[in-house]
Amino acid sequence: MSSKTILVVDDEPNILLSLEFLMKQAKYSVKTARDGEEALKSVEASPPDLMLLDVNMPKRTGYQVCETIRANPNWKSIRIIMLTAKGRDIEREKGLALGADDYITKPFATQEVVEKVKELLSE
Repeated sequence: MSSKTILVVDDEPNILLSLEFLMKQAKYSVKTARDGEEALKSVEASPPDLMLLDVNMPKRTGYQVCETIRANPNWKSIRIIMLTAKGRDIEREKGLALGADDYITKPFATQEVVEKVKELLSE
């Protein structure tokens, strides 16, 4: 199985750690970023196959990061799953409108995250 790269972007350390652990367990190589600017620097350095991207972050929001990535033709193959607080339908719709491939609500079921990632990366 070829190792795909996942960039996990979240400003909450415990969420970052648990997602990083989950993705490593699922045999992906994982990079992390704690805010939107760090995320974009990481993408510029080496684009991941998929991003787990939190909506609410300092410096740049997940929306701004998503928009920046979607505006760059070199990055159109990057899959983006937005992480959003439960029940915020407006956030979800905005994320999908900006080009996110899917979204996951927090608190999330770990199995759901792994399944969505596998699904998007197998397409």
